[in-house]
Amino acid sequence: MDVYAIVTEKIINLLESGVVPWRRPWTSTGLPRNLVTKKAYRGINYFLLSASKFVSPFWLTMRQANELGGSIRKGEESTIVTFWKIDGAKQDETEELDAEPKDEKSRRRFVLRFYRVWNLEQCSLPQAVLDKLPKIETHQHDPIEAVEKIIAGMPNPPEIVRAGSKAYYSPLTDRITLPPRELFESAAEDAATTLHELSHSTGHEKRLGREGITEVAPFGSAIYSREELVAELSAAFLCAEAGISNAVIRNHAAYVAGWLKQLRDDRRLIVHAAAQAQKSADYVLGKFPIPD
Repeated sequence: MDVYAIVTEKIINLLESGVVPWRRPWTSTGLPRNLVTKKAYRGINYFLLSASKFVSPFWLTMRQANELGGSIRKGEESTIVTFWKIDGAKQDETEELDAEPKDEKSRRRFVLRFYRVWNLEQCSLPQAVLDKLPKIETHQHDPIEAVEKIIAGMPNPPEIVRAGSKAYYSPLTDRITLPPRELFESAAEDAATTLHELSHSTGHEKRLGREGITEVAPFGSAIYSREELVAELSAAFLCAEAGISNAVIRNHAAYVAGWLKQLRDDRRLIVHAAAQAQKSADYVLGKFPIPD
């Protein structure tokens, strides 16, 4: 049996022993929230702030920064936060309503407004203020040489950037975004996450042209779920190639199990996904014919 078949068999055996929880192998920094009020932003503001390049979950207005004895660093760009305000009434800028009022009478009294906030990483604040903030757990580990070699050797690779607290691949920009290394629990989990996103990138139209990447696939749809299976199996194969499979195989199985459940536990699907995953892994390793 080749290495891909061995890994697939291991994952199937783990699946048959029961579904284990999904994994998120990097430290969560929490919901984006106001540094002064500690109130979490909700609604569209959650998405506006979560999409930023910053790791810190704390945000504040210029006035709040000044009142804390600090300032916004020169040249830093703000992010907009929206809120519904009662027309003609005074309302504190950090006390926003998260959704438009549904009552027709009330709606006439509310107007959509916005204010600007900056992330903690864009501010200069007194050390006494910073010392009171909860610390984000970090881990010290070096990159795995075998994995770095695989990443560096991928033909026609996407851009990889380290920023924020989310891991994702964007087909639109052909860019992989990963959290900083120190947020990952281990070097192996950092590597597995990177290889998962790298596997997604093989589906780009200028590489293998896989449906899950070239077509619009809403979260939770069959196409989306199949693409996640392919990417995770491909990552499992690449981890095996790098010699770190044993460190992350259970987490691979956990992730695959979750998506199989979305697809009504069709265990035959994993065989078909494994075939596409093999093509993906082969592409990353330069073993697959590269499209012109």
